Amino acid sequence: MKKLFVTMCALLAVGFASAQSEIIAKFNEGAKAVQSKNYASAITLFETVIDKGMDSEDNTVLNCVATAKKYLPVCYQGVGLSAASQKNYTKAIEYLTKAADTAELYGNTSAKQKAMMIIAKVYQVQGGEAFNTKDYATAASVFEKGYAANPRNAEMALNLATSYCELGKYDEGMAIYDKICKMPADKYADAIAKAEANKTLYTNNKVASMQQAGDFDGVIAMADKLVASNPALAEKIRIEAYNGKKDYAKVIALGDAAAAAQNDEEAKSAIYFLVGAAHNAKYNESGNKDVASRDKAIAALKKVTAGASVDAAKAALTELTK
Repeated sequence: MKKLFVTMCALLAVGFASAQSEIIAKFNEGAKAVQSKNYASAITLFETVIDKGMDSEDNTVLNCVATAKKYLPVCYQGVGLSAASQKNYTKAIEYLTKAADTAELYGNTSAKQKAMMIIAKVYQVQGGEAFNTKDYATAASVFEKGYAANPRNAEMALNLATSYCELGKYDEGMAIYDKICKMPADKYADAIAKAEANKTLYTNNKVASMQQAGDFDGVIAMADKLVASNPALAEKIRIEAYNGKKDYAKVIALGDAAAAAQNDEEAKSAIYFLVGAAHNAKYNESGNKDVASRDKAIAALKKVTAGASVDAAKAALTELTK
């Protein structure tokens, strides 16, 4: 009986050694597959190594398992990139997501971050196809996923914000632009400049449509929201709205602060023209008897030195100084 027990132990030892050899052999096959960029085969082999070797007490096997865990996300990533190059975006996202999930499962933070960045890039390319044909609804739905994967992809964030604005989703677009503007200026200077320019463009477009509809109170409410992030633009559209309402007293009251908030002479001149016109309106309403309003109109109009209002200001000055 004792002899049988010894024989059985020997058989178990042989079986155990055979299992170890099989795991090591699978790992070596997987390593060769990675070297030849046969990532699909490497995935199957490394998953087998992890599954069968994770409970081993053999150091060589455990080292194989640890290395397989390290390279498994790379293999998923490789399959995903290959699919993306063939414009098979569904498969690309599937495998890249597996790369991120596997990296997180095995505590590989850097691999997860890289996978998420690539996922965002794939969505950027996919959404870009729709964006370039002005299919902004499709583009936005794709860019949203990419932005969630990597909010630091500034180019895609710009395209997402633009898609929102083109769809009439002004608030959503401004929210993304604002986030871009808060990114580190040393690294994202170009993106920030584009975001600021687009904020101004789409705000002016929105204001123009509201002014055309006579919704001056809506413009004023918009200015109230903008004042913290863009005081120059906020003060400009606010004073234009009060001018549209023909509330000349308010235009005059806001004039100096609005002009001071502007960053260039053309914008300041536009404000001073409105202030001069407001004083001139009061002068006309008085039957040309309110000399103080006339003098204030002249003073404001003389500050119009740049931009589209220069000729109109000169014409008004000629009338006022006859």
